[in-house]
Amino acid sequence: MHDHPGWRPVSGGESGAAVFHSAGGDRYAKHVAPADAPGLRHERDRIGWLAGQGVPGPRVLDWHSGETGACLVTSTVPGVPADRLSADDLGRAWPHIADAVRRLHDLPADDCPFSRDLDAMVAVARDVVARGAVNPEFLPVEQQDTPPAELLARLVPQVEQRRAEEATDTVVCHGDLCLPNIVVDPATHEVSGFVDLGRLGRADRHADLALLLANARETWPDEERAKAADAEFAERYGAAPDPARLRFYLHLDPLTWG
Repeated sequence: MHDHPGWRPVSGGESGAAVFHSAGGDRYAKHVAPADAPGLRHERDRIGWLAGQGVPGPRVLDWHSGETGACLVTSTVPGVPADRLSADDLGRAWPHIADAVRRLHDLPADDCPFSRDLDAMVAVARDVVARGAVNPEFLPVEQQDTPPAELLARLVPQVEQRRAEEATDTVVCHGDLCLPNIVVDPATHEVSGFVDLGRLGRADRHADLALLLANARETWPDEERAKAADAEFAERYGAAPDPARLRFYLHLDPLTWG
C-alpha cells in the first residue's frame, strides 16, 4: 500500500499502525503487523457495533488478515478533529460535544458486547509498567519524573472503591475520548462522529470524562475559561463529574499505553 497511487500515508497517531488516506478522501486504511492483528480486529468489531447504535462514526468497508498482518478500511468521518479548533470554535462546538458524549453514554450498557472495565485497565497498567513501557510524555507534567511503578502503587489503594462506583455507573465508553478522536463539522460545529474506537467498551463514565475535560484544558486560554467550560459541559451532559474519580482515571490512563 505504501506504493499504491490511490493512497497516501497519514502522519500523526500514536498506535504504531501505518495509516493511509485514499486519494478521494473518503476512506482510511490502517495496516498493522501480524502481532497487532488481534487488536485491529477488536477495533473493527467495535466500529461495526457502534455503527448500528445510531452514534456517528466510521463504517467498516473492508478487512484483510494474513501472514503479512491485517488491514482495516473504514469510511472517513468528514470534518475537523476537535483538537485543531481554536478556543472560540471549540467553545461553539462544546455544547454539541457534550450532547454527543451523552448520547454515547446513554446507550444501554448491557447491550454492549465489549468491556473495558476497571479490572481490565489495571491489569493492562500492571503489564505496561512491568515491561517498562510507559511513555513519560503521556503522563501529567508533575508526574513525569516519578517512577511509573510508584504512580501505579498510589492508585491501587483506590481500586476497591472505584470498582464499587463503576458497578453503579457503567456506561458505553469511547475509551480514548480526547479531542483528536472527536470530529466536528467546521461549518455547523456539530459532531460528525467519533473515531479511533479500539478501546470502546463498558466502563465508568469518568474514564471518558477525565480524558476529555483534561485534554480540552490544553485549548482553553486560561483556568477561568476551563472551569466555565467544565460547568457548561456538566449542565449540558446532565451530570456533574466526581473530581476524585476524574483524577483517578486521568492518572490511570497513561499507564495503560505501551
